[in-house]
Amino acid sequence: MRSRVLKSALLAAVGALLAGVLATPATADRSAAVATGAAIPASQAAPAVFTHPGVGVGRAQLDTMRARVNAGAAPQAAAFGQMMNSRYASLSYTPHPRAVVECGSYSNPNYGCTDEREDAIAAYTHALAWYVTRDTAHAAKAIQIMDAWSATVRDHTNSNAPLQTAWAASTWPKAAEIIKHVYGNWPGSGRFAAMLRDVYYPEIQNGSNSNGNWELSMTQAIIGIGVHLDDKAIYDRAVALYRNRVPAYIYLTSDGALPRTKPGDGRDTRDEIIAYWHNQTTFVNGLSQETCRDFTHTGYGIAAIAQVAETSRIQGQDLYPEFGERIRHALGFHATYELNNPPSWLCGGAVKRGLGPVTEVGYNALHNRLGHAMTNTEAYTLARRPMGTNNLFVAWETLTHGDNAS
Repeated sequence: MRSRVLKSALLAAVGALLAGVLATPATADRSAAVATGAAIPASQAAPAVFTHPGVGVGRAQLDTMRARVNAGAAPQAAAFGQMMNSRYASLSYTPHPRAVVECGSYSNPNYGCTDEREDAIAAYTHALAWYVTRDTAHAAKAIQIMDAWSATVRDHTNSNAPLQTAWAASTWPKAAEIIKHVYGNWPGSGRFAAMLRDVYYPEIQNGSNSNGNWELSMTQAIIGIGVHLDDKAIYDRAVALYRNRVPAYIYLTSDGALPRTKPGDGRDTRDEIIAYWHNQTTFVNGLSQETCRDFTHTGYGIAAIAQVAETSRIQGQDLYPEFGERIRHALGFHATYELNNPPSWLCGGAVKRGLGPVTEVGYNALHNRLGHAMTNTEAYTLARRPMGTNNLFVAWETLTHGDNAS
């Protein structure tokens, strides 16, 4: 057992160096600490004081969003109109809470699955609507939705319970951060926080060895929960999962002849790794573990990766230097083949497109903030603005992040 733990620690440390992209000795030290259960170096741990609102979008970005909408400026003005014309923004929206949400594979059965995800998006929609308009009716609607669920939900069951929980819990903290820390008048905020801690977090805290988008969505949810609860241990749990999963989801040539694996997932032969990568045998920068499955699920993973990095930046940690190259290449690679026919070596010459509205956060960070060209990602993003919601956990990112480097 001791040799296995030491081996895992060594592999994690070496992996951090092989990732190449601006990794530091402190990063390798932290990876080894996570693998062995040792203390995480303070320089890489959760912030001493959390920034609020600080899940996915920060105060400066929210203020820029509001100013641009009120000035009729692009791309926020059109994106706000899109959001306000959606059913999620209706002041007559009715929440649909359930005590037990039961979700099988591909939401079959679907007992509250769609309702929960969409209610979370509606709460976030009304929180954003309040931030822009300062119409208290929108804040009240967001509170009504969140209070309805915190008074009711007790469990998630069936095979898709972890993913369902992750999707909903990726959105709930975004709404809660705006209402609690900017609007402020929310008597039920404590009960909502208890819901995140007691109902959602236990379902997702240990991650997943399924297709990578599962654990990445869980990681997005966990980091949001950690921030909203001001819980450093939960925040650090998210970052530890992220550091292990992202290099096992997006390939860089610096990883070697084969993609990296998540420590402990049991896939350690060439055949096992290739099967996990949906039988792809040629590996290039930006290829994802799910590329040859379909671009839709790959988009879920990329969206979650970018959201975690964005939250970390707001919290003063900033994971973009460590993982930005993987995000940049993944966005560019999939935008390229969403727009163009694939070569014969990629997925047998045929890909299942459908990347979705998932590029704004990463594109804004890496192109607008850090100055990378990202030609194909730019073409994909600009052609699809305003990007709305996938009705799962991605919502209104042109509004919040479109050309918004604040």
